[in-house]
Amino acid sequence: MAEVVKPYPGQEGSKKEQVATMFDNISGKYDLLNRVLSMGIDTIWRKRAIGMLRADKPKHILDIATGTADFAIEALRIHPEKITGVDISAGMLEIGREKLKKRNLDDRIQLVLGDSEKLPFSNNSFDAATVAFGVRNFEHLEKGLADIRRVLRPGAKLVVLEFSRPAAFPVKQLFAFYSRYILPVVGRMVSKDQTAYTYLPESVQAFPEGTAFLAKMQEAGFENLKEKRLTFGICSIYVGEKSAA
Repeated sequence: MAEVVKPYPGQEGSKKEQVATMFDNISGKYDLLNRVLSMGIDTIWRKRAIGMLRADKPKHILDIATGTADFAIEALRIHPEKITGVDISAGMLEIGREKLKKRNLDDRIQLVLGDSEKLPFSNNSFDAATVAFGVRNFEHLEKGLADIRRVLRPGAKLVVLEFSRPAAFPVKQLFAFYSRYILPVVGRMVSKDQTAYTYLPESVQAFPEGTAFLAKMQEAGFENLKEKRLTFGICSIYVGEKSAA
């Protein structure tokens, strides 16, 4: 069984509850920290990930762990009729709704408070699903993937964008130094949360990346699986289709 990493070790509450609290705490600074800590490259990763769905022309996309709706907004580039974003953090969704209202996008993207392991949608409801930097926060990864499959139509794709662990010298060493010493300090200074950006690298280390995650997708009923590594292996895109069976 994989190690369960929580944002606030030693405190009460399930991982799910702690993750919701953490994102509520940092929601006001989340977008700023994303840009600063990734040096803007996260926007390129999102473009690459959503490009995986361009040829499929999905009409209704579900964006899970949508946060402040950055990935949902990026998904508008492939011209779906509707996007539904779901997240367990009310604070993140509040920031997302403000963002959508300012950009006059609230009629095209709907944000819903909900649990990724118990999605509040009917079976076979969506033409595609996306998760950007969210699956490692699932308390029960297998359960979350299974419920995503449930709400997808047969043949629909799931695209997951997630951090991974570079293996080649010197990127491996640089990434480890950055994750351990730079990211937590900057994150703590800006967000005022003492542990949120310590949890991030710990959750990346605990996540079953690469072929291990593809195996999890296969077990959940996805097929035609593939992985694409980005930026020397710092980030990966995983793609799978809901099997008809």
